[in-house]
Amino acid sequence: MASRKLKSVAGVIGTPVAQSLSPAIHNAAFAQMGKPWRYVAIDVDATYFEDEVACSRDNGFLGLSVTMPHKDAAFAVATQCDEVAKRSRSVNTLVFSETGSIIGANTDGDGCCDALEHHDASIEGCHVVVLGAGGTARAVITALDLRGAAEIVVINRTAEHAHSAAQCSTRARVGELVDIEQAQIVINTTSVGMLSDESLVPRQHLRASQVVLDAVYAPMRTRLLRDAAEIGARTIDGLWMLVFQAVRQEEMWCGVRPDPLSMRGAAEREIERRNQ
Repeated sequence: MASRKLKSVAGVIGTPVAQSLSPAIHNAAFAQMGKPWRYVAIDVDATYFEDEVACSRDNGFLGLSVTMPHKDAAFAVATQCDEVAKRSRSVNTLVFSETGSIIGANTDGDGCCDALEHHDASIEGCHVVVLGAGGTARAVITALDLRGAAEIVVINRTAEHAHSAAQCSTRARVGELVDIEQAQIVINTTSVGMLSDESLVPRQHLRASQVVLDAVYAPMRTRLLRDAAEIGARTIDGLWMLVFQAVRQEEMWCGVRPDPLSMRGAAEREIERRNQ
């Protein structure tokens, strides 16, 4: 049954979550909007995920951000989903309605597209390469399709997963690394480059005319982004995607759009604090 409590709490649910920047980002949004609310981190494994979601709903939470490894499980517990979540079969946002229903959404794709558009990258009519085939990739492919990308090429180490992800759009196909050379936008949705100096993309496939977005934000200047910048391409770090998907979540929970620059500033300060 839905709680009658005044909703004033939201949180991120996953494991591990101690490293998550979401509390800093969302608490900054609440403060900027003048809301006396708080956002917490909930570390829970798969065994107790569904119970924790129900407990959060029944105790008056606004909703939850869902991170790894629970995005597929969140899709299963949602009683209704938005278009991106339906196509990607992956949920990163739960909204708890007054009637007790659990609404699932995926803001990863729109967060990626919003980050691109914030940096003046036009999506409509563009040829895009998406690296990866997981839940984030599927959400990005769907959002690109809904915003009118002309072609979406999916590149993944496992061909079967690539073909599955490409089903999210009639304009998507499976490709190879050489396809990057013809792309106008290149998006890495994999974890390759996180806390390492690795990149999936050989530098010779990158072009100065491209926009390159890496969803990885630790470090913010990944090997992929450094290689792209050195040849003159425009680069967008993963923190922008994280912030803009959080903006979408805030809109769903609160009905108000917070300032993304305030949210990014809070994330950057938290990163600096952790690095001291």
